[in-house]
Amino acid sequence: MTPAFLTAPFTTAPFRHTEPLPPRSATGRTAQVYRQLAADFGIENAATFVVLSSSPELMAAAWALMRESLLAGDGSRTGKELAAFGVSRANKCPFCVDAHTLLLHATGDHALAERLARGKAPEREIQARMVAWGEATRVPGSPDLTPLPFFVRHTAAYVGTALSFHFINRIVSALLTENLLPGNVQRFRTVRSLVGRSVAKTVRRRLVPGTSLALLDGGAGPGPAWAAGTAVGPAYAALRAAATAGSAPLTEADQNLVRDTVALWDGTHQPMIWDALPGRADRPGARLALLAALAPYRITDEDVAAWKKPPYTDHCLVGLVAYGAFAAVDRIERALPLPAAPPLHAPVTGAVAGRAE
Repeated sequence: MTPAFLTAPFTTAPFRHTEPLPPRSATGRTAQVYRQLAADFGIENAATFVVLSSSPELMAAAWALMRESLLAGDGSRTGKELAAFGVSRANKCPFCVDAHTLLLHATGDHALAERLARGKAPEREIQARMVAWGEATRVPGSPDLTPLPFFVRHTAAYVGTALSFHFINRIVSALLTENLLPGNVQRFRTVRSLVGRSVAKTVRRRLVPGTSLALLDGGAGPGPAWAAGTAVGPAYAALRAAATAGSAPLTEADQNLVRDTVALWDGTHQPMIWDALPGRADRPGARLALLAALAPYRITDEDVAAWKKPPYTDHCLVGLVAYGAFAAVDRIERALPLPAAPPLHAPVTGAVAGRAE
């Protein structure tokens, strides 16, 4: 049975800067995403996707990439949760760090989840390498990116998981509070274990790949070479297309500023003020997009108010934040040292072994 605090009234959801409609009022594609989310993720009305619901194409694409990589993709769920944990820690997203700790409990790896919750590294070397690889994906050229700590034939699932959470971390940091559960009760070990166990059956179930693709707009393409032949590829392409569309309110000059600044980013966390960050009064849209890309946890009410004036709506704000978030994802993806097209039966890379990959 799911604990009551996971199905708390919608009004307690930790939204910032937007006011999503209650999931019960959803129709069409949005309602389909909610149904699939509940069935395959085991958590109804997850705030990480509700916050995108004013943009159904973004919501569906973000869900598809996570589902096809983390949930239905190749490789062990524990390994992918460790990679996602590392990504979230590198991005300073406590909401997502806590979420992946709970989901590690759901996989049955309770001791591992608690070591991470206490700030300790996994005892097993391959698991520690998986966390380190996830963290390193944020930094172009990091020595911890190679050798890959997973089978080459599982590249699409692991890379898709990492990139999915580089996007989700930024959406969460920009548009949600840090409270995963009311009162931050996930900080208690008994709560972590209880929540994990409540979704364990769903987490341990093997999903059929590709089911989410029916929710996507067609025409985005097959996706990058590292995801060739998998459902991760078109899901990634759809998210790129939907997020890129969020740049529409920006001028060409603002889009160029965002693109050029992110292209030079070295993975470090930005100071409170940096030279390339424009002021609220002069270029508020470009400021929001750049913050979403490089420091989403620093977006303030003042930043949003400076830009979000009629005719701009929640849909426009979510799209703009997604545009900035995916600009960072694109920078990260392009810098990853990956095989161009992983074969179906490639040799093992590194000291990968068993279910802990």
